[in-house]
Amino acid sequence: MGMNIVIAGAGDMGYHLAEQLSFDNKDITLIDTDREVLDYVSSKLDVLTVQGDATSFEVLKRANANRASMVLCVTTSEKTNIVTAVLAKQLGAKRVMARVRNHSYMEAENLTYFQNLGIDNLISPTMLCSKHIFNMIENSSFTEVFDFEGGKLNIVGITLDQSNPLVNQRIMDTKSNPIFEDIRIIAILRDQKTIIPRGSTIIRNNDHVFFISNKKNTQTIMEVLGQEKHTVRNVMIIGGDDMALTTALRLEDHFRVTLINKDKERCKWLAENLKSSLVINGDYKNVELLIEEGLEQMDAFLALTESSETNIIASLTAKNHGVYKTIAHVDTREYIHISHSIGVDSLINKKLVAANEISRFLKKGTVEAVSGIYGVDAEFIQYSVCKNNRLIKKSLRELHFPDSAIVAGVIRGEKVFIPDGDFQLDLNDKAIVLALPEAKSALEKLFH
Repeated sequence: MGMNIVIAGAGDMGYHLAEQLSFDNKDITLIDTDREVLDYVSSKLDVLTVQGDATSFEVLKRANANRASMVLCVTTSEKTNIVTAVLAKQLGAKRVMARVRNHSYMEAENLTYFQNLGIDNLISPTMLCSKHIFNMIENSSFTEVFDFEGGKLNIVGITLDQSNPLVNQRIMDTKSNPIFEDIRIIAILRDQKTIIPRGSTIIRNNDHVFFISNKKNTQTIMEVLGQEKHTVRNVMIIGGDDMALTTALRLEDHFRVTLINKDKERCKWLAENLKSSLVINGDYKNVELLIEEGLEQMDAFLALTESSETNIIASLTAKNHGVYKTIAHVDTREYIHISHSIGVDSLINKKLVAANEISRFLKKGTVEAVSGIYGVDAEFIQYSVCKNNRLIKKSLRELHFPDSAIVAGVIRGEKVFIPDGDFQLDLNDKAIVLALPEAKSALEKLFH
């Protein structure tokens, strides 16, 4: 019997979660007040739907929340989420999680109050997102950065152009380069398709390539790619909602932050709530204004307004004016796929970041962390090698991993390995596997 999961709220985040989890053959029930939204979701995904208010006992019972292994409360209303989570737990749900907006709820001393109410996890998409943005700026030469085990292993993504020494080489030809002992190419995004590379795969111009390395070799990747490391000092943010505020708060201790917002009252409020960020009242669609406020001296530009279109256009404009790193917050699923090809550096999507974080909690016991990459169908899954396991004492080559998956890295205590075909897993190893959706069931059997 798989897990049965109830999701309250069928908006973008609920949809992302249902989609991610339905790959894993979990039984999913979605609750929403809006019939049309539910009809749309059930036409796309194999899920059950219940129409009604999730804070009602009757609706929760209809959705079988009393027997759920997990109830995820991700409606757009924080209060609905908290009430639903508390009631679902009282009804007998094993674990409950609520999406919240209020940052003070996330502070350690306040989390205990929620645990006393029976809520197992709180999740704040904006806070997760700002953390992710900080990470991307710290490692600004790459379009994506993921770290595992607090940074023992890093995965970074970058687009290669014609001038790059790797272009037109086969993966196996790169092996002769001693640098590739500690770094490896584990995925290529080409024309919106994800390729898990084999020895015979040829790297092409415009490929978006993902490397894995241990922390100290991230610098080596820069050298292989002939890229200079760029230090970010000045950051401009446009926007003014919770997302812009949270991000400015997180960045202002490390960088010089300029925040531009068109609402005068909101600017006053932002200036009172930020320590050292410079808050400017003005229309960020006006490029002259941005230039006056120092756009051309900026190292990074974050477009965090409510409009995906504004964010994409503003990022392209900033890029045109020589800004090294641009990040656009994009809400619309369709845009996420095209953005790499139109030249937006990096994208971030609050709901995807949060959905990835939640699916980490939900993978089977042996799995410790999962990250998705924008526009890539594959995700990284971190498995632990448990005792009675047939993975031990055989080389990876003999284990017959599915073609649509690759063991990207292995963490053994304090040691980190980037394994090749001869590598043998050991008890308690943590294996980081990059897998396309079709590989997941085979992997669960291998690691079970």
